[in-house]
Amino acid sequence: MLDAISSVVSAVAAQSVTAKDEAQTKNTNTASKKQDAKTDKSDAKTAGFSDEAAVYEKSDSKDDSKDTAKSTVNQKMSKADRDALVQALKDDANARQQQLIEIVRKSMTGQASTWDKSQGLKSLFENLTVDADTIAQAKKDIAEDGYWGVEKTSDRILDFAKALSGGDKDKADELLNAFKKGFSQATGAWGDKLPSICQDTYDAVVKKFDDWKNGTEDTQVQG
Repeated sequence: MLDAISSVVSAVAAQSVTAKDEAQTKNTNTASKKQDAKTDKSDAKTAGFSDEAAVYEKSDSKDDSKDTAKSTVNQKMSKADRDALVQALKDDANARQQQLIEIVRKSMTGQASTWDKSQGLKSLFENLTVDADTIAQAKKDIAEDGYWGVEKTSDRILDFAKALSGGDKDKADELLNAFKKGFSQATGAWGDKLPSICQDTYDAVVKKFDDWKNGTEDTQVQG
């Protein structure tokens, strides 16, 4: 009998110990979870701060990239490239001038030859017989409204200069100098002073260049 009672008491005691152990284990697990939760929150806060810091760092990095890009653009063209560009511009300007010089030289000698023929004189540059018909045609050609007249000849020269400049008035002085060189070459090739009609054309061209450069050209359509 005593043995049976002792067994029951021992069993109850054992169950009590087991229950306490389970309770303690449960409490320990709960506390551990809470601690883990706090740690996660703390880590989350820390991670949030790190993200903000990273964004701030990233912003600086963008600025640095922009500065680097600007620096790259500024230094993109090497000295050799710049020298090549300058030389190309010079070559282009020289080509424009030479073209205008040539057209002016031909225009002035052509005008002078036509004037000579209108006077019954044999042209220095054409082996033509100056007969009555040739004289009559030459007089028409050098008339005020003729092909070799002052107005039309000066217009052709200016139009050619404008075409060479691409309509850029800043090139007016450069091309006017080319015109003067062409006129000088024509005078030298003629061997003497060019006829007065050529000098009148010279004056008309200079005025038209000035009007073009200063924006004072007469744009009215003649009736």
